[in-house]
Amino acid sequence: MRASHSVPAGLALAPSSCMNSHTVKATAAVVAIHIALLAVILTVRNEPAGRPLESRTMTAELLSPAPVAAPAALQSIAPPPPKPTPPVPHVKPKVQPRPTPKPTPMPLPVAASPSPTAPAPAAESALPAPAAPAAPAAAAAPTIGRPTMEISAPKNVSHLDCNIAKPDYPALSRRRGETGTAYVRFVVGLTGNLENIELKKSSGYDRLDDAALAAVRASACKPYLENGVPIRAAYTQPYQFGLSD
Repeated sequence: MRASHSVPAGLALAPSSCMNSHTVKATAAVVAIHIALLAVILTVRNEPAGRPLESRTMTAELLSPAPVAAPAALQSIAPPPPKPTPPVPHVKPKVQPRPTPKPTPMPLPVAASPSPTAPAPAAESALPAPAAPAAPAAAAAPTIGRPTMEISAPKNVSHLDCNIAKPDYPALSRRRGETGTAYVRFVVGLTGNLENIELKKSSGYDRLDDAALAAVRASACKPYLENGVPIRAAYTQPYQFGLSD
């Protein structure tokens, strides 16, 4: 005889209720996931579109490479220019004066006693003294192949028979107070003509000297006679310029 066990009603329904609770939880998790995904999609759609990318043009400049110095072995080897030699200053050698030799005193000759046999030098003292050499004669003037005449140089005299003109006092010299004495030398020829008029001594002013020379040129003289024969005579005429004239 099999025994039958009875199960309470509340205990028989317990496994099905557990299964229903798991299903509900799984369904709720799936729904929550879908809701989250939907929210993410909506959020992404509502965001503003991204900024467009800006295109920028970049300019690149190619630089030429710096020149590379040639190696020392390839460079032309040239000798360095010679350094200029500085000029050697010319130094005058110092000439040291030679010491003047002191005169050596000469020993005085001792007077020898006269010997009775020594002859007296009477013959030497009787010889005449040698004559002095004659002065060389003055060289004569060279001769020419024509007749010659004597040269009469002017003789300086202290008086002449002349009419000496008075000089004109320059007006400008008078206004400026120029004074002085001019000496004019001239030669009276054989016919009485005035020759070689020249200024012997200046007065210190050209205008006064010119006035004195002009006065001599305007003068006239007679020939100077010596023993009745006319000769050329030289004379110096002073001309004094004063403001009282």
